[in-house]
Amino acid sequence: MKSIIKRSVALMLSLLFVLSLCACKGEQPEETTAAPTTAPTTTEPQLTDYNRLTGLDDLSEKAKGKRPVAIMINNINVSLPQYGIGGADLMFECLVEGGITRMMAVFADYTKVPNVCSVRSCRYYYPIFAYGLDAVYFCFGSNKSLGTATLKRLGIDYFDGSENYDELVFGRDPERLGRYSREHTAFVKGKNIPELLEKYKVRTKYKADKDNYIFDFRKPQKVSSAACKKVVLNFSDPYYSTFTYDAKTKKYLKQHSGKEHIDSATGKQLAYTNVFALETDISLYGGGPLVKMKWKGGTGYYLSYGTVQKIKWSKKSEDANIVITDTKGKEIQVNKGNSYFGFVNYGNVDIKKG
Repeated sequence: MKSIIKRSVALMLSLLFVLSLCACKGEQPEETTAAPTTAPTTTEPQLTDYNRLTGLDDLSEKAKGKRPVAIMINNINVSLPQYGIGGADLMFECLVEGGITRMMAVFADYTKVPNVCSVRSCRYYYPIFAYGLDAVYFCFGSNKSLGTATLKRLGIDYFDGSENYDELVFGRDPERLGRYSREHTAFVKGKNIPELLEKYKVRTKYKADKDNYIFDFRKPQKVSSAACKKVVLNFSDPYYSTFTYDAKTKKYLKQHSGKEHIDSATGKQLAYTNVFALETDISLYGGGPLVKMKWKGGTGYYLSYGTVQKIKWSKKSEDANIVITDTKGKEIQVNKGNSYFGFVNYGNVDIKKG
């Protein structure tokens, strides 16, 4: 009898144990082994977040993925100083009639363009360079037979203050009126550019084929083992641009015909991470005053971080960007930062290694 009772008790205890397991289903103890962990995901910045002209991450939210702005700059000595040009991402300088030079300042962020003065007229090769960058082009006047004809033929989005003096963006600097000749007083009201583009329904997004960097950018470093502390670009006898390397800022400081080239709005000297001294054929149309420049390519030098590299440059079509290669034709990498492009006749670049 006792053995029967014991077996019955054991059977009941086993049954209760099984029932308790069923009742506690879903309340099992946590696993003693740690659950596998996954690395936190990070979102890679998109190309649209970056400045396509410099490789830097410095664009405002409104300007990401948007077109740059190119503005023609007066550079004749009697018009100096300019203002608003020191923050340009790219600067182009070319010879125009009379042995003087004119510049084109390009700003990647169209929402942060300052007031820029003084603004002058178009010469046909400048909009061709702007066209390759998909930039909206601003000038004050133009040579009709070549400059305006090029703007219209290419269908470039442009604003010419002499054709359409919209006071929203064009003005005459009151502090210059009476002190300078009138042609040296025009300026662009940079802060109003976004409103102007909206007013005239100008496309602000990059074209699909322009939605990339203009160069293969890399982390800043020396470009060769050849030191270069100074370079002089000789546009003409009275007009030349000198760049001297500043080891503290790691930039080349610009001089205009022997004097510091200053942005009067900031009081600072123009300075560039990259200097492209580009050689090509420059002549005159039919012996007249207008300059004819071969914009499709040539040779030259690339300076950055106190060093210099011999290069070739090319622009295969009007809507293409400038391509920089080594002397064997291999495309080079370019340091992140702002860049200057100066175009002179062959043999007019003077490299100073010391």
